Amino acid sequence: MVKDNYSIYICGVGGQGIIKTSTIIGEAAMNEGLNVVMSEIHGMSQRGGSVSTEIKIGEYKSSIIEKNTASMILAFEPSEVVRGLSKANKDTYLVFNTHPIVPAQIAGTNSYPSVDSIISSLKENYNNVYPVSGNHYAEESGSILSLNMVLLGSAVAVFNFPLDKENIIKAMKNNLNEKFHKMNLKAFEYGYNAIK
Repeated sequence: MVKDNYSIYICGVGGQGIIKTSTIIGEAAMNEGLNVVMSEIHGMSQRGGSVSTEIKIGEYKSSIIEKNTASMILAFEPSEVVRGLSKANKDTYLVFNTHPIVPAQIAGTNSYPSVDSIISSLKENYNNVYPVSGNHYAEESGSILSLNMVLLGSAVAVFNFPLDKENIIKAMKNNLNEKFHKMNLKAFEYGYNAIK
């Protein structure tokens, strides 16, 4: 199903489920018989610092996404999508959560840009911009901890995403505690429908 190689840069803040999301995408790709390479996690995952991982599906030699070549940036926090833009080109799909996590060192100052200004600036410069009310949908699903599944659902819904939705769901069930399957599936569908 992969017409060309497909690369996804996933970024956010430690504790948002970025690693788990990468694992699910990677497993789904393998289950479809596709080659997949994944980078190590970069960042301070324990401390609420920036975290990113890179996934490449197809015939790739290296796991690092070169400048301006990402097929998608999946960001769990709005300023992180901005931070990842060196990986993007005009046609990269930018799928991101609109709920900011303002770092403690700048809370109370005016140095965090407004989310509306981030969105309008991205829309002026990129062709495929998908802001998602991730926190809202996660809470509707039963827990903010399902945020990563909301965003995964949104990613799967964009045009040309290379993996089958059912295979993603299968990998999701395989990697998450059975007790939370119903909630996570609900979160996934919220995210999916938000884009569709």
